[in-house]
Amino acid sequence: MSVGDQGGSSSTDFATMRGRDYPSIRQFTVFLENRVGQLSRLLRRFEGSNVRIVAFNIHDNNEYSIVRFVLSHPEAGREILERAGLAMVESDLIAVRLPAEEQPLLRVCLALLAAEINVIQAYPLLVHNEQFSAVLIMVDDIEMAQQVLADKNFHMITEQELVDMQD
Repeated sequence: MSVGDQGGSSSTDFATMRGRDYPSIRQFTVFLENRVGQLSRLLRRFEGSNVRIVAFNIHDNNEYSIVRFVLSHPEAGREILERAGLAMVESDLIAVRLPAEEQPLLRVCLALLAAEINVIQAYPLLVHNEQFSAVLIMVDDIEMAQQVLADKNFHMITEQELVDMQD
C-alpha cells in the first residue's frame, strides 16, 4: 500500500489508512519483567475505561514475558499504555471471520499458502455476544494477505466492528 510519494500526492487516504475502516487490527505487545503480579497490574490499567481486551497471548520465559493483545478501543488503549510508560510495540494483524463450515481455519491457511504468505502469529479473537468465530493472524505481507482473503470471500473484521461488538 502506498502511503505517499515524493510528488506529494497519495494513493491512500490517510483517514482510511489508520482510521477505523482500514481492514487491519492493531496488536499491542508489552514487555514485562517475569515477576509475580506484573500481568495483573497491566490488565488492571484498563479498569474503569471502555477499553476491553478482545484477544490475548503470552510468551513467557524466566526473565521476561511478552504480552500481546488486541483492544476494543485501540486509540484509548494506546493512551493508557503510554501513560503507564510501558515498553510497547504496535503492529497490524488481520482479523478473519471464520465461515461456518468444516475446517475453516484450514481454508484460511490454504489460501495464504497458495499465495506464499507466511503466518507469523495466530490466536483467537474473543467475540462478545456474536454467533461466529474469528482468528487474528500476523503475516509477512499484510496487504497481499488481505487481497488474497478478500478474493476468497473471507470477511475481515475492522477496528470499528470491534468497537461495535463491545459497545
